[in-house]
Amino acid sequence: MPKRLLVRTGSAVAAMTLALLAAPLADTAHAYSATSGTLSFNGEPGEPISGGRSYAYTSGAVQMFDVQGSTDENSLTVAVDAEQGTLWRLNIAAPDGEKLTEGTTYTGTKQWPDAQPADPELTFSGTDDGTEKWCNTSSGSFTIEHIAFGPYGYVHELDASFEQYCNGSTVPLRGEVHAVMPEPPVELAMGIKASPEGTVAVPEGRIAVGGTVTCNKPASVSVVGQVFQIQKKGTPSATYDIAVACTPGSPVPWSVSLTSQEPGTAFQPGLATMRTRARANDRDYPVTADTGQQESQVWLSKS
Repeated sequence: MPKRLLVRTGSAVAAMTLALLAAPLADTAHAYSATSGTLSFNGEPGEPISGGRSYAYTSGAVQMFDVQGSTDENSLTVAVDAEQGTLWRLNIAAPDGEKLTEGTTYTGTKQWPDAQPADPELTFSGTDDGTEKWCNTSSGSFTIEHIAFGPYGYVHELDASFEQYCNGSTVPLRGEVHAVMPEPPVELAMGIKASPEGTVAVPEGRIAVGGTVTCNKPASVSVVGQVFQIQKKGTPSATYDIAVACTPGSPVPWSVSLTSQEPGTAFQPGLATMRTRARANDRDYPVTADTGQQESQVWLSKS
């Protein structure tokens, strides 16, 4: 748009520009059950977490067996929910700025908040039959025997062993985890298209405009946009923000009905400008897909 016309579009245009550049949506990610997996650990009498017992869990025989990694491949969490009141969590991390590397043994582990940036981290804790099992402080080591990452730190395969000394105990807890997660899901890809035709009811100036969104897997898509029409006596403008349930296979239509938000203006039959943008959280990865702002012309016919 020519610079001389920017002032005439009013506050709504400026506000919409900010909205279209807003921060990503909140992170979301689904938990998946391992295709195959085992978690086993044990300790001698006096070891605080195991209580001197041996434990073993297998995916398929528990409520949940999930492995999730950080997007920078620095850390991961193994979550096993065996039954009501019994769950275990293994959290491991390489030193800050490093990736978990196959064939590496990380020694001198600490747990938050004692861990410093150069320290690897290890925490194994849980609830056993309703009784909490955790450490105020811990030290130990872990070995990444094999690890395979997918997109955004998705852990596809993991073989690791660990040793933890809890609350200053000289008796260690030792454990192993082996997991194969489902094949990494595809990353969310979207498209948005505004219809080149709309309608306007006169004299009130209510317009109906819309378009379609496409996606390669189910997503709740936030469609935000703006319609404005430069006239001799003013610039009617309206913004919108709607949610569209997108499913793959064919374009999903969307539409909005709007009146001008600029005082003393009304849309009229003729050419208008439409700006639109679509964003959605990827249900499988902690990332937001974004089409970017698109601008097109829409012809408003009298309804």
